[in-house]
Amino acid sequence: MKKIMETPDRISAETLGHYERNAEAFFEGTRDHDVSQNIAALLSHIRNEPPFTVLDFGCGPGRDLKAFTELGHRAIGLDGAFRFVEMAKDYSGCEVWHQDFLSLDLPDGHFDGIFANATLFHVPSRELPRVLRELRAALKPEGVLFASNPRGRNEEGWNRGRYGAYYDLDTWRGFLASAGFLELEHYYRPAGLPRDRQPWLASVWRRT
Repeated sequence: MKKIMETPDRISAETLGHYERNAEAFFEGTRDHDVSQNIAALLSHIRNEPPFTVLDFGCGPGRDLKAFTELGHRAIGLDGAFRFVEMAKDYSGCEVWHQDFLSLDLPDGHFDGIFANATLFHVPSRELPRVLRELRAALKPEGVLFASNPRGRNEEGWNRGRYGAYYDLDTWRGFLASAGFLELEHYYRPAGLPRDRQPWLASVWRRT
């Protein structure tokens, strides 16, 4: 893993600033993305009785919050960009928490599932073990974490105004196992394409 010497404060400020400045354009560009495969992957592994309490970690403008709610579940959003928090509340009608990924304040044992769709890659590698442990603690016993991230060769740094870390499967597995998660499944997206045209690695994990 190539280490990038940046302070957590700068990483958060610059990355969140990018999303604040581009919030409306981001919403228009992503509101019709079909992530039903990812939502189904999370929900299918939850063992409790529905409706489930789900944390949409990095909810953005609220697209997936609305989808979980329409499926009958109780969804709570979390985002570090204040503009996204406002948009998500308006669009989904859900409760949304304004929290930086690197400064979380989550209730213990509260969620049946956590949906981290295209978000955890913004956490720098040296902070990721702590953040994963905090997410694990927020899950109920045997709760489920879904994560989807752009994959890479374990490099990290700045990409068009945002900080990102791009892992291969083995490295990602190492982080999650060390944080106390058991792998349930993984797959690559978009479905039905050759591997070199599937830039997203999706994975599902149970709190052990």
